[in-house]
Parts: sequence; structure tokens; C-alpha cells
Amino acid sequence: MIDFFAVSSEVKETQSKPLKLVNCFKCGANVFIPGELQPLETTGCSKCDAELMMPMMLEHFELKAKVAAGGMGTVYKASDTVLQRDVAIKLMQPELAEDEEGLESFYAEARAVAQLNHTNIINLYQFGKYNDQLYLVMELASAGSLDRLIDAHQTVSELLVLDVGIKIASALDIGLKHDLLHRDIKPGNILFNMDSEPKLIDFGLACKSEAGVDYSEQIWGTPYYIAPEKLRREPETFLADMYSLAGTLYHALTGHTPFEAPQIDDVVLAHLNTPLTPPHRVISSISEATSEVIARAMDKVPASRYQSYDEFIMALTAARSQLLRSQLTQVQPARRARLQPAAEEVPKKKGWFRRKG
Repeated sequence: MIDFFAVSSEVKETQSKPLKLVNCFKCGANVFIPGELQPLETTGCSKCDAELMMPMMLEHFELKAKVAAGGMGTVYKASDTVLQRDVAIKLMQPELAEDEEGLESFYAEARAVAQLNHTNIINLYQFGKYNDQLYLVMELASAGSLDRLIDAHQTVSELLVLDVGIKIASALDIGLKHDLLHRDIKPGNILFNMDSEPKLIDFGLACKSEAGVDYSEQIWGTPYYIAPEKLRREPETFLADMYSLAGTLYHALTGHTPFEAPQIDDVVLAHLNTPLTPPHRVISSISEATSEVIARAMDKVPASRYQSYDEFIMALTAARSQLLRSQLTQVQPARRARLQPAAEEVPKKKGWFRRKG
């Protein structure tokens, strides 16, 4: 038997709770969330599976949705209420803000990004500190990451992968010209804007590249894409970033990381000792030209990789041109067959003729 008094009391109690109307970034619906949520606290969207966040004001910025989290901080989609534009804001992890090395890493990222001017690197608008909270204000790339693209489709088209590789390699080359290494290239650090332009983010691990960098105390980077020389604790050069970018492209092409194992330790050992299976041996439709470029950029011996980003970009561009020619060759015969006119039927009667011209 239904206790109507209890149900009525529950409804009244629900109605008496404060509610906050927010817009879901995923489905676009306007949804009420519990008003007692703390700023940045999340709850599920009642219309889809997205996580909705209680907005928070940071000076004149309204943080609306969590975009990504990394070792140095968390990135949020926000509105600049003064300039009336959407931006991305990265809040530094509180525990790192109390650490001298963490502070230096934060400011290093700000300085690194500020001096880089490239279409495929996220623009930095400003950085500062508010109520002991360090933050970066950056260009918003709101069309998702390469990581999400892989999750959604398993594999990414070869042409798109080559385009991403060419553009991100060019971005890394600009960094290198400023003596900067990225040190954490992975699918999650390549975002897309609404024009489908790839954008490299998260220079939180960036460092000077002069004469190689020796970090014998710590190994930075994502294990699935990390260069073997970093694991051997050898001085880092741009060739480690090249290896990681090639590993990222490998993942996008094949749907698999270059080396897979149940334990991270085994993945690390594979980077050191296991021969790479070329992408076209994983998926036969991948062109051998593209496969060879990626395999060379992931050679375990740095000296056997491309010795400049220009050389790497030229190889990727050549593979792209070859792929386009191959696709055109496949399309043209079919197109000719569709466009070929049927033979004209001419009545065979005495006194009839066809006029030429």
C-alpha cells in the first residue's frame, strides 16, 4: 500500500531544496542540479550521462565544466564575463602550489606557452593567482581530444592521422626553436577546436633542451608512449618527443598503443626490448609508406630516427601525398565507369542518317 503522506512529504522536501539551473555541455539541455553542491562539485545530468558541475567564479571568470585533469592541474571550460568569450582555465593542484618545485613547474608552463606562437599550440591569454589559487587562462579547444576520438571510433582515418602528425610535429619544432621539449606527448594532450584544427596542450612538463636534459632522479611521461632513452635515464633530446608523437599516431591508426601488456612494468620493458609491430601489420589497410614513417620515428635507437622535425614532416607529407594518389587511382576507374555514356542507338531505316558536327 502506498503511503501518500510519506510521498507528499518527500516531494515537498525535494521542492524545498535550493536548485541551480545549469546548461549541459554535452546534450545542451538546461538542467536543475542540487543547490547545496559546493563549487566545482559534480552530479549526473538527468538527460544524458554527462557530469554537471556547480559553477565557480574566479575573479571575472565563471568556471562551468571540467574538461581534463593532468599531473599539474585541472582544466575547466569557463566564460570570461568581461570580454564575453569562452576560455579554458587550468587550476593548479593545491598541493603542488605549496611546493617550490610545483610552483616553478606552473610558471615554467606559463612562460613556455607564452613565448610560442603557432596555429597548433594552445594560446595563453594570462596567468595569475587569486585567493592562493594559481591559474592559467587559455584558448578553448572545445571539440574534444584525440584520445576521445580514438575511444569513440577505435581507429582514426589514416589521412587525418597524417594531418595531425604533420601539424603537431610543426608545433614541436617551434618549441624546439625556443629550446623547449614538451616531454608528455599523448592523445589526451592533442585537442581539436571547432574548425577541427589540432592543438597541442599541457606544457606542464616542458623543459629547456639545451645540450640534452638529464633528469636521472625522475622519469616524466606517459608509459604507453615513452621513449626508451628516457627509461634508460639518458639525457633527453627532441627525439624523445618525436618517439612519443609517433607512438600517439600509431595508437590513433591501429586502435592499440604500440606495446600492450597487463602490467605497466611490462609495457615499459617492451619499449626497451620488444621489436615494434609496424602499423600495416596490425591493420592491413594502412599504407606501408605511413607505416614505415611511424616505425622509423619509433626506432629504439635515437640516432636511427629522423634527425630533425623538418625531415620527419617531409616523410609524413610524402606518405600523405602517396595515400591521396592511391585513393584517387582507386576512385577514377569507378568514376569513369559511372560517367561513360551509353552507346547511342541509331534507327536503321533507309534514308535516315546522323549529322556530324
